[in-house]
Amino acid sequence: MVGALVGYLIGRSRHRSAIRRPVGPTVSELVQRLVHSSHSGVVVLNHFGDVVIHNPRAEALGLVRNRQVDDRARKAADLVIETGEVVEIDLSPLESRGGRSPEAVLGEVRPLGEGFTVVDADDQSDAVRLEATRRDFVANVSHELKTPVGAMALLAEAVLDAADDPVEVRRFTTKILREGNRLGTLVTELIALSRLQGAERLPELNTVEVDAVVRDALGRAQLVMESTGIDVTTDDDSALLVEGDRTLLVTALSNLLENALAYSPPGNPVSVSRKLVDGYVEIAVTDRGIGIAEEEQQRVFERFYRVDKARSRATGGTGLGLAIVKHVAANHGGQVKLWSKPGLGSTFTLRIPAHLDPPATAGADIKSADGRAGRTAVPSLAASLVPSKSDGAGTDHGGMA
Repeated sequence: MVGALVGYLIGRSRHRSAIRRPVGPTVSELVQRLVHSSHSGVVVLNHFGDVVIHNPRAEALGLVRNRQVDDRARKAADLVIETGEVVEIDLSPLESRGGRSPEAVLGEVRPLGEGFTVVDADDQSDAVRLEATRRDFVANVSHELKTPVGAMALLAEAVLDAADDPVEVRRFTTKILREGNRLGTLVTELIALSRLQGAERLPELNTVEVDAVVRDALGRAQLVMESTGIDVTTDDDSALLVEGDRTLLVTALSNLLENALAYSPPGNPVSVSRKLVDGYVEIAVTDRGIGIAEEEQQRVFERFYRVDKARSRATGGTGLGLAIVKHVAANHGGQVKLWSKPGLGSTFTLRIPAHLDPPATAGADIKSADGRAGRTAVPSLAASLVPSKSDGAGTDHGGMA
């Protein structure tokens, strides 16, 4: 687009110069401004392959270095001069430069006439990464759906073979029910994740009571608590408020709780605490479970990633729980943080921007979030596991669910 406009303006400049000199900036000056202000990398070459004009973006994308154009672009320009046809070209860096350098640079070379060509390139890294993520997601979903469906088919055959044995029929049908429930949970969480990633418009954010979110999440996790024999302790009500969607926040906190319960040995308590830190409400879920190795902490929020695959399968985990938590936090303008040590446990902290209503923040209720104003907060396990810095000493993390 920019290259075509450059060619048009150059042609116009020749025509207008034969008539009269324009008032104000010359066409040549306007071309220079246009090229330098473009978001694309633009390079104009002569018939020798020398750089005539280029913009800073072309250098940032690696098209031009030390006034020399990328050799791939020069060879494409020679072909364009020879054929007169537009050539599409991949100008992606041959070696990773690290940091935020572009990974995929795609462009095209077009003729400008009289031996001149223009290279017009864009950074397509985001699109390439998105497509790779989509392919991985489809492959993972196919694999995850295939497992319970295949298991149910085999179990159904076993039921038919054992039709005359009520004990065996009951045993196999129980397994079918478990796999069916697992399949239903997987589909539900896939729909939720698709919604959070933009397939549907998210609901309008409202003022939500944090204490109500904690109560609802504890209610959802009650069956898991009873089946694992693990108690969940909480601090006192905080009267804190956030701007958000109550259902999504309850889902996120429930996933954190169920994750903590699934990865904790029987008899080791899990705790939930809440406080106000730098304009954010922090809801922390702490366990004394298996913990997460440092090299895995950056991956636990990936879809279908599991730290302990055997335990996750046994508990019916889908590998989507913490991916959902991450996206719920992001859609609320917040984040999730992780502190963990193998053998000591983990603390997942959901940080959501607080609703700072002046009358509420002025009273003792907000002060009670850190245990002052005459209230005694129930000490949580996080106090003994997590360093006392307000940033949670955490690393942006992922999940085990």
